[in-house]
Amino acid sequence: MTPLQQLDALNARFDEFRQGRLPPHEFSRQARQFDTLLAALPPAFSEVQGQLLDRLESSALFSEESCSFSQQGLIDHLQVWIEKARSRLT
Repeated sequence: MTPLQQLDALNARFDEFRQGRLPPHEFSRQARQFDTLLAALPPAFSEVQGQLLDRLESSALFSEESCSFSQQGLIDHLQVWIEKARSRLT
């Protein structure tokens, strides 16, 4: 798969996650496997993605009120990450 194809696949998994059809931990596991995509982007993208996915996994363990960060905020940041990655690749 090309980096852009992997980004499309990641975006599809992200849509499934947002629709509640893919649990946070499974989305995170799959998102971390797109090596070709991450290799095609500057190193900061991998670092930021890892931090966002770590927080997403942590937030899934707690209710929204118990967590120090908003799961919706993380979802918004992941959407921005995907958009910026697409911009870099095109």
